[in-house]
Amino acid sequence: MRILAVADEESPALWDHYQEGRLDGYDLILSCGDLKAEYLSFLVTMGHAPLLYVHGNHDEGYAVRPPEGCDCIDDQLVVYRGVRILGLGGCLRYRPDAVFQYSEREMSRRIRRLRLALLKSGGVDVIVTHAPPLGLGDGEDLPHRGFGALKGLLDRYRPMYLVHGHVHLRGYPLPARELVYGDTRIVNAGERTTLEVPDRPHDEGRPYELTYVTRHREARDWEI
Repeated sequence: MRILAVADEESPALWDHYQEGRLDGYDLILSCGDLKAEYLSFLVTMGHAPLLYVHGNHDEGYAVRPPEGCDCIDDQLVVYRGVRILGLGGCLRYRPDAVFQYSEREMSRRIRRLRLALLKSGGVDVIVTHAPPLGLGDGEDLPHRGFGALKGLLDRYRPMYLVHGHVHLRGYPLPARELVYGDTRIVNAGERTTLEVPDRPHDEGRPYELTYVTRHREARDWEI
């Protein structure tokens, strides 16, 4: 499966100067946060592929105007074409009472709430976050410091990818686009990048159905 991952900056090539067919060949789009809702709606419309997103720390406007045609997977574990995808948006808290900012304790609590879903699914293949794990592509300043709890998540479940945003690739010192930690490739999706995930066994009769392994906020039922 070929995945387009985006974060932090709208890509001129995919929006302002978009040319027909530029999004062809992608099976899925993942947004790691801090992007305009209109941009995500444009991508899902022109790309003809599902778009899953988590919140960045600057996405308060989604509460009033969320991206149309897209699925929020914050605190959710979903399966698409056999690939298990976990969403954990937001960044380390640096302003009191800010939306989509969390303490280490709060992030650890969010991860603990997902343990049953992770057990039922047998693990996870791709983790989508806004902030990176602590010490793995994060910044030294508090607003851009990563979560230690995410590092623990990698140690326990060893996903193929953790894809994030938040730390701009144009910063100084220049952060790496990709790091390797154990069995996991940690990828900064800044503006856009492409991931390749091997196909996994799935229901051939419903290959493009998005399945929630967690309790969906709206359905209030288990949907596995």
